[in-house]
Amino acid sequence: MTRGIHLPLLVATTNSGKLREIRELLGDAAVDLLTLDDVPAIEAPEETGVTFEENARLKATYYSTQTGRLTVAEDSGLVVDALNGAPGVLSARYLRPDATYPERFDAIYRGLREHPEAGRSARFVCALAVADGASVVFETTQAVEGQIAEVPRGTEGFGYDPIFYFPAYRRTLAEVTRDEKLAVAHRGKAFRELKRWLSVRSVSAD
Repeated sequence: MTRGIHLPLLVATTNSGKLREIRELLGDAAVDLLTLDDVPAIEAPEETGVTFEENARLKATYYSTQTGRLTVAEDSGLVVDALNGAPGVLSARYLRPDATYPERFDAIYRGLREHPEAGRSARFVCALAVADGASVVFETTQAVEGQIAEVPRGTEGFGYDPIFYFPAYRRTLAEVTRDEKLAVAHRGKAFRELKRWLSVRSVSAD
């Protein structure tokens, strides 16, 4: 049986909630995880993509080129059908970069009240890309379907989790355990795909 090797992998995010989930999802993968805190300070790139996939590729290739390291980046957010897909790729900057999530929730609920006929369907989307220099060597996009809850509920998770109702659980993603969330959520699906790819790459490099 081949043993495989551990690959250094830079995770290009400073979001503590995302980093916590990523460490759990890749905990037993054959990688040595590095974060942006482990490399010299790099100015963040402007996220000019109009899709999650474009922004994930942009960030992955930028940080890999800057550091010379294999880099994974993801771009994720909430897509609300009644709001024509908003907040979408602007999820982390919705309204304004320093807006609080309760302010963003209020804006979403205002939009839903203005378009009651459109329903409350929504999804979380995560596009993930791995870059080796300027080349994207792996990518995947995953989603979880749900609805906007009648009111925010729950204290677990982060970001938009309190307003995202997952019908199969009959709870928001802020009302479930971390394991329950990662089992079904967009980021969990994407990083499990990455983990499978890393496993194959590690063995083939041995």
